[in-house]
Amino acid sequence: MTILEKKFFEKRTTYVGEVNINVTDLDQALSFYQHVIGFNILEQTDRKAVLTADGKTPLLTLVQPAAPLPKEERTSGLFHFAILLPSRADLSSFLRHIAKAGARLGASDHLVSEALYLNDPDGNGIEVYHDRPSSEWSWSNGQVTMSTEPLDADSLLAESDQEWKGLPEETVMGHIHLHVANLKSTEKFYADGLGFQVVTNYPGALFTSTGGYHHHIGLNIWNGENAPVPSDNSAGLNWYSLIFPDNESREEKVNNLERAGVSIQQENNAYIVNDPSGNEIHLLLAD
Repeated sequence: MTILEKKFFEKRTTYVGEVNINVTDLDQALSFYQHVIGFNILEQTDRKAVLTADGKTPLLTLVQPAAPLPKEERTSGLFHFAILLPSRADLSSFLRHIAKAGARLGASDHLVSEALYLNDPDGNGIEVYHDRPSSEWSWSNGQVTMSTEPLDADSLLAESDQEWKGLPEETVMGHIHLHVANLKSTEKFYADGLGFQVVTNYPGALFTSTGGYHHHIGLNIWNGENAPVPSDNSAGLNWYSLIFPDNESREEKVNNLERAGVSIQQENNAYIVNDPSGNEIHLLLAD
């Protein structure tokens, strides 16, 4: 059993905190995220629900906009957000649970992790995964070796016979994977601007991280070069947050972006910025 390595989601790193998405029917989405995925409700209004695993930390927010539109294809935006479970035993229990629920499921072994893939009722992509110990990851010249291999489901199921009881309290938002319009401008924004390291190059995609993680942000052009920005009221990504270790680190990255001509807004304790493909990011500080 491997256990979540919190060093990749603590103050010395910059990591994904919360993901905010549009859905077309909040009640339907809530039922899915509570009963299939295992979130708890932290806050709820008529058109919004904030979801948590530990009862205090927002991980996912669902918003039903006015006049919602179905998810638009071939645009920039969300490919998937990735829920990182504390252990392989947790993923084993989740696989058994999800199979009983009859959800359509994909599965892969990425060498650094084992992952299950599914969509919510609006087609928003979700990955649920666990990490292999970082001591087993293979690095060469600053690049981590990742692949997409068949998952050994029998081995995973044999890891645990425990019943799924919802997301464990230690669950975090492990990473986010985005559709973008151009990899060159995207790399400049995330690497030169926000200080992420490109740790894997993949056909039509790149993966970036801080602190030696296999990736906190995945970026791809699989929806096509120059993919347009989706409508504001369509199902999909509204914004996601990045948690910086301290104000000095965040100010440095904000200055980098401003020197590059990127427009930045400040609202309360957040800086708000859009990447070159229109993906909105809230730059926050660790508690």
